[in-house]
Amino acid sequence: MGFISDTSKKIAFWNYSRTSWQWDVLCVLILVFIFLTPKSWFVNPPYRQNDASPTTVAVAVDVIGNQLDRKEIENRAKERGHRPNGQVTGIRELTDSSGKVIAYEVDIK
Repeated sequence: MGFISDTSKKIAFWNYSRTSWQWDVLCVLILVFIFLTPKSWFVNPPYRQNDASPTTVAVAVDVIGNQLDRKEIENRAKERGHRPNGQVTGIRELTDSSGKVIAYEVDIK
């Protein structure tokens, strides 16, 4: 067990001298990783409308005329979240320190 832990420590902390064959092997492994790794591993997937992951959107009260109009809140949230066909799963009021509603937090699925 000592050999394995010593070797892994040397690799992790790069404790090999520059003229050793271990140094060369580690450098080759790094270069292989750099040049043979597919680009798709480092690219974010494009935005999909069919994505089922939930999104939370904040809608300011200024944007909505009547604070009690749930349908208007849902429409504005879908518009801001770029999910016109999304399903609203929850609406929460965000208040300031005095208790006045300043925005709505809307969950869209």
